Amino acid sequence: MAAGDYDDLLKYYELYETIGTGGFAKVKLARHVLTGEKVAVKILDKLALGSDLPRIKIEIEAMKNLSHQHICRLYHVLESSKKIFMVMEYCPGGELLDYIVSKARLSEAETRVFFRQILSAVAYVHSKGYAHRDLKPENLLIDEDHNLKLIDFGLCAKPKSDKDCHLHTCCGSPAYAAPELIQGKSYLGSEADVWSMGILLYALLCGFLPFDDDNVMVLYKKITKGKYVVPKWLSIGSTLLLQQMLQVDPKKRISVKHLLNHPWIVQSYLCPVDWQSKYEIGKLDEDCVIELSVYFKRNKQTMEKLISMWKYDQLSATYLLLLAKKDQGKPIRLRLPSAFHEQTSLTPFSEFKLAKHQTESLGAESKPLTPVIRRAAIKKSENKENLCTPMSGVKDEEYFMLPAPKTPVTKKLNEKGILTTPNSRTVPSKEKDQPPKETTVKTSTDSDISTDLVGAVISPERRCHSVELALNQAHMESAQKKKGMGVFGSLERGLDKVITMFTPSKRKGSAGDGPRRLRAHYNVTTTKLVNPDVLLNEIISVLPKKHVEYVQKGYTLKCQTQSDFGKVTMQFELEVCQLSKPDVVGIRRQRLKGDAWVYKRLVEDILSSCKV
Repeated sequence: MAAGDYDDLLKYYELYETIGTGGFAKVKLARHVLTGEKVAVKILDKLALGSDLPRIKIEIEAMKNLSHQHICRLYHVLESSKKIFMVMEYCPGGELLDYIVSKARLSEAETRVFFRQILSAVAYVHSKGYAHRDLKPENLLIDEDHNLKLIDFGLCAKPKSDKDCHLHTCCGSPAYAAPELIQGKSYLGSEADVWSMGILLYALLCGFLPFDDDNVMVLYKKITKGKYVVPKWLSIGSTLLLQQMLQVDPKKRISVKHLLNHPWIVQSYLCPVDWQSKYEIGKLDEDCVIELSVYFKRNKQTMEKLISMWKYDQLSATYLLLLAKKDQGKPIRLRLPSAFHEQTSLTPFSEFKLAKHQTESLGAESKPLTPVIRRAAIKKSENKENLCTPMSGVKDEEYFMLPAPKTPVTKKLNEKGILTTPNSRTVPSKEKDQPPKETTVKTSTDSDISTDLVGAVISPERRCHSVELALNQAHMESAQKKKGMGVFGSLERGLDKVITMFTPSKRKGSAGDGPRRLRAHYNVTTTKLVNPDVLLNEIISVLPKKHVEYVQKGYTLKCQTQSDFGKVTMQFELEVCQLSKPDVVGIRRQRLKGDAWVYKRLVEDILSSCKV
């Protein structure tokens, strides 16, 4: 993998660990430099995609057109000669599937909460003329507020004529596919989505699928017959709703419109599902626009027009992430100063180099910032807290902040040879009651704007240089270590390693360092053991019996299974960790690749076989 493919991405984001993989893509945790917000970056290999590349273009176009509180938000799209990067909303709760694994099955009340959110998202998607066509627990993520976000629009369809136009492509996951799809009939996307939602509802209430078999042909026969087991714990209301959704004949299947007002759906809520988007179309948030205007020294009117272009570039991402910060009650502040551009010779916003006549073509009047905005800018700089330099870890409990420097601001090289600048100015005590000094910058309107912050940044050029060195090192190491699974020793993992080398607080990876201390989470299984080494050895003793290969890195086991022909069918992680409350040892689970329900059964089998 060429380090140059990541050059543009590293101008704006700091990459960390891989949090998911797929056939032609991987998803990494990252942080947006200007806002400090965590994001998920979907990295797609254009060469590997081949004929599937148009599907990614469809997904990107759909996500640009869909803006809803229960749909994962797209922030930024970048493309190199070999890669496509989709920067999206980060949902720390992970997949809904893993939540089902942790609970075995959900209560009817909790299922109703989740299902109303799923229905809200799907109804909105249909209102925009789209059909998702791949609804399943793996494509629903849980955000930090425990709300669901729909993802993966790669198989979505938007008929050219109208939403009632029949489709012909058989796609999606077999276990969730409607009978009319697998029979090769023409179908309506909205009707097929209702069937998939019925499978989803069953999975939430029961903890397993209504139609399941390792043999695909046998699975298809079960689906076309439409016969499934009704567990004794299902209520009459749940059973009736499932019957209405899992109708083999699509014309007898309940519609989304009737689902919104269904008695089971409105129970305890006394109101239908609100499917409309909470994001107002065409209305920009004034606070976010002002922060961007002050930062980039553009008048408010010009900034509004630039944002309203919605190019899904750095400007779009910065605005949307500022808006997300405001929704979370965080300060609406950008973390780095305008001097960032001079320090790195980068121009994140190419629009800001437009000639004067280009700016005028947007209809923008070259007016100085109003006194109100200027006072707000000065007030912001006076109240600026100490903002952080690049993230030293990815633990949720960390707050990205450094103490104020005790010496005047000077640029210096640290022991790793990385150029850094302290990111907060020390104000002498005698000046505390005085407003900070302003740096006068001549704009097209000759207005003076306060730029009181000095920020820290690692230049992408230096990052990429370090990446190249580490790739060479990884290549040498792989030549020396012939044994071990190739999938875990690739140069791509060498890049993973170097991108995370800027996080000094990460564990060193040896068992002697002790397990990570994590918060209790639904993808962590608690145990009765108090010794992490005993638990680790217990898991290691069980894995070979389940035909699972693994590579140990500290207290983390990177596991995989293979088919009889040597094809990797499943990849997942099991990590022994220390829980703070209660003070016990647990096992963190994470699926990286492979069928979700096969993973569920395998992990449950492994954990039940351990004497924990």
